[in-house]
Amino acid sequence: MEKFELAELAARQQAGERPYLEFLRVPDLNCGLYVLPAGKPDPQQPHTEDEVYYVISGSGRFSAEGRDEPVGPGTILYVAKHIEHRFHDITEELSILVFFASNPHP
Repeated sequence: MEKFELAELAARQQAGERPYLEFLRVPDLNCGLYVLPAGKPDPQQPHTEDEVYYVISGSGRFSAEGRDEPVGPGTILYVAKHIEHRFHDITEELSILVFFASNPHP
């Protein structure tokens, strides 16, 4: 078992230089905290893994597969691998938990 505290993860993410902080990697699951500032673009590219996003805080929009939806605290999104997607029109810093089905990257 591993235990994580959101406040500690947020502090570690803020201390780093990247918007994504990976905090768990096991053979079939990869988890991270993704933080996107208001007014900034989401630089991500399509992934080789299915993923789930859980929006902890903030507000903006999310686009994938021709759909464009508002997102905010409590929003849960599923995106299949290889699908182009991104957060945009971020009006309040977004903090997002990300769960990847697996991660073949070294």
